[in-house]
Amino acid sequence: MHSSARLSAVEYQILVEQAPILIWRADLSMGCDYFNERWLSFTGRTMEQERGNGWAKGVHPDDFQGCLEYYVAHFQRRQAFEMEYRLKRADGQYRWIFDRGSPYFDLEGVFSGFIGSCVDVTERVEAQEALKRLHEEELKELGGFLPICSYCKKIRNDANYWEQIESFVSRHSSAIFSHGICPTCRDKVMEEIDRNRSTRGG
Repeated sequence: MHSSARLSAVEYQILVEQAPILIWRADLSMGCDYFNERWLSFTGRTMEQERGNGWAKGVHPDDFQGCLEYYVAHFQRRQAFEMEYRLKRADGQYRWIFDRGSPYFDLEGVFSGFIGSCVDVTERVEAQEALKRLHEEELKELGGFLPICSYCKKIRNDANYWEQIESFVSRHSSAIFSHGICPTCRDKVMEEIDRNRSTRGG
């Protein structure tokens, strides 16, 4: 890059502080020593409150232990990581956060800690959960006892009407049917065709 296009220290600071993501940094103690303005605005807490392990007070109690163990294990191995957990927002609501952390090194190449960036992925997580619940409900509807005709294979529905199995399953799930013929039935059909040909030929 041409020297005239390089950013000054002040410009870098502005970019980091006002970037549309939450940014944190941890030193060799594994405690955090920096959070950008976006992070502090999100949590509604001060830099002093978040420093060290203070930020962890905002992590949802159900996510805290797993989050901590995952973070420590990757920090000790100096290995980049990605994880999701719920973090309390300034309004008191917990939001799902996608956190990506990477080791960083000084100008001499000495390991100096970790830098991380976070984004709010609550809408995506909630959409996935809603889809999961929908699938579970569909499977539940298909579960249990289903009266089916031994000959035509029609199913008796809740209205006591007999309908094709394809129609019944399609109404109670997102399944799409593709018709074919199994090897056993294919052999039977071919035998029937051969018999018909022999009869006509005779």
